[in-house]
Amino acid sequence: MTHRYLYTITSALLVVLVILTAYALYQAEDPISLKRKTPTEYDFVSVSGPIQPIPHIKSIDKQWFDLGKALFNSTLLSKDNTVSCASCHLVSQGGDDGFPVSIGVGGSVGVRNSPTILNSVFNFRQFWDGRSAGLAEQAVGPIHNPVEMGSNFPEIIQKLKQSNAFAQAFRALNPNGISQEAIIQALVTFEEGLVTPDAAIDRFIKGDENALSLQQKRGFEKFVGFGCVSCHQGVNIGGNLYQRIGRIDSVPSHLLEDKGRSVITNNVIDEHVFKVPSLRNIKRTGPYFHNGSVATLDEAVRIMAQGQLGINLTEQDVQDLLSLFDAFNGELH
Repeated sequence: MTHRYLYTITSALLVVLVILTAYALYQAEDPISLKRKTPTEYDFVSVSGPIQPIPHIKSIDKQWFDLGKALFNSTLLSKDNTVSCASCHLVSQGGDDGFPVSIGVGGSVGVRNSPTILNSVFNFRQFWDGRSAGLAEQAVGPIHNPVEMGSNFPEIIQKLKQSNAFAQAFRALNPNGISQEAIIQALVTFEEGLVTPDAAIDRFIKGDENALSLQQKRGFEKFVGFGCVSCHQGVNIGGNLYQRIGRIDSVPSHLLEDKGRSVITNNVIDEHVFKVPSLRNIKRTGPYFHNGSVATLDEAVRIMAQGQLGINLTEQDVQDLLSLFDAFNGELH
C-alpha cells in the first residue's frame, strides 16, 4: 500500500514537472526575431504517469519548413561543400548517421556519437553535454565546428546567393533576403517539424490496452519497476535532465574516457555527466552511448541496468525491455 501510494505521488509530481517544463520550453519567446506567418505549435496531451505522449503538430509554417529542409540537405553549409546536416542526421533512418562518431569536412573524425534530430525540439538542452539551450543555438554549433562543417555564415551566405533557387526562396520570406538570422530560422522550423507521434507506447499510455503486446507490457512493468523511468521519462522518454554515467555501479572504462559536461563547466562534479538521451526510436539509432562504443542495444541495456540501477538483468528481462523498445518507434507525419 505504501509503495503504491509513493509511486502514485511520484508519478503525479513527474507529470506536473513535465507540463511545467513543456510550457517553459514551448511558450518561451522565440529567440529569432523574424516572424513566421504560422508559429509552430503542438497539441500536447497530458496523461497520468511518468511518460508523456509525443504531441501532434497543430501548426507550422510550411514555407519556412520547406526552406529549412532544403538547407538541411544542402552541402553549401560546409566549407568544402561535402557535408550537410543530413550527412550526420538521416531523417528517414532514425535521425542519426549509424556510425560510432561522425565524419566531417576533409575526413575529420568527431569524438561523440551523432544524436538523433527526431523529436529534438522536446529536449531541454541540445548536444550530449547540453551546451546549447535550444535548436537555434544548436544549429550554429556544427556550422562553426572545424571537424564538422568548418564554415561560417559570411561564406555560406555568399554561396547561397549564387543559387537562384535559394535566393528566390529567401526573398519570399525575408525582406532582407539571405541572412544568418533567416538561415537559422529556416533550420529551426524544419527541425521543429521532425516529430514522431502515435508510437505504440503513446497509444498505450493514452488508454489503448491493445497497443502493446503481452511481452511489451511485461517490459513496460519492468521499465517502471526497475526505475528506468527515473531518468527516461517525459515526452521524449529522456532528454530532460542530466545524469552521471556509472551512477551506482561500474561501467566499461571506454565509457569514462569522455569527461562529459565538466569539459564545458570546468567543474569536477560534472565529470562523466551527460544529458540523458531520448529513447524515442532507440532501436533505429545505434550504435549507443555518447561515443558510439556499444554496438548492440541488448549490451547497452545491461550496462545501464548495472551501472545506473545496480541491477543484474536476466535474459528474459533484457528481451522484455527490447520488445518494449519496439513500441518507442514512431513515424514522421
